[in-house]
Amino acid sequence: MDVLDLGSSVVATFARLGSSAWVGPLGLRPEQPLALYEFEACPFCRKVREALTILDLEVMVYPCPKGGTRYRPTAQTKGGKLLFPYLVDPNTDRAMYESDDIVRYLFTTYGDGNVPDILSNPLVMVGSGLATVVRMGKGQDARPSRAPEQPLELWSYEASPFCRLVRETLCELEIPYLLHNVSRDSPSRPAFIQKVGKMQVPYLVDPNTGTAMFESVDIQQYLQRTYGV
Repeated sequence: MDVLDLGSSVVATFARLGSSAWVGPLGLRPEQPLALYEFEACPFCRKVREALTILDLEVMVYPCPKGGTRYRPTAQTKGGKLLFPYLVDPNTDRAMYESDDIVRYLFTTYGDGNVPDILSNPLVMVGSGLATVVRMGKGQDARPSRAPEQPLELWSYEASPFCRLVRETLCELEIPYLLHNVSRDSPSRPAFIQKVGKMQVPYLVDPNTGTAMFESVDIQQYLQRTYGV
């Protein structure tokens, strides 16, 4: 374990005051996972990921790091411009840019209609930007990789410093994954515990190799070994 790397990830969590460590009031549950085109280091994308975690929503993540060629063109074709985050909701046939608009839409559609102060106060982007600076570009730039035939699955929550390390690696390698948010008080936790036998994240499942594993460092090494070039 790189102590400095983990330490800066912990500081990034503190920079956001633990936002998305707990689930908030929930509303309607979508039948299909949402889709999000984003990259981990983007402070505006972070704001949307926090909202998705607070609302306990599953989302297909299509990583679009800078210099990436796998999903950035797709996002531009779908939305008409190269701007992130870009959210697609197949349940309502809605697609949108702009983090504030996305966050309001999510809480109106899948919450109680109220955006929590941690995501609406004027200092939100200061903390989110600081979290990006602290991580020194991790999750920002694409690295050479092989595309998996099927998307991977990740059980995670935004505020976890250990989960952040894995998401950054997935982003840099442009690996698509179905994100299962299991923040504290998440109603999704019991099913997850029944599946794996304990409450521990990150937890990665790769249907392409039949691999399932815990531990952020082990997962990072596996991803680089399997998909890095």
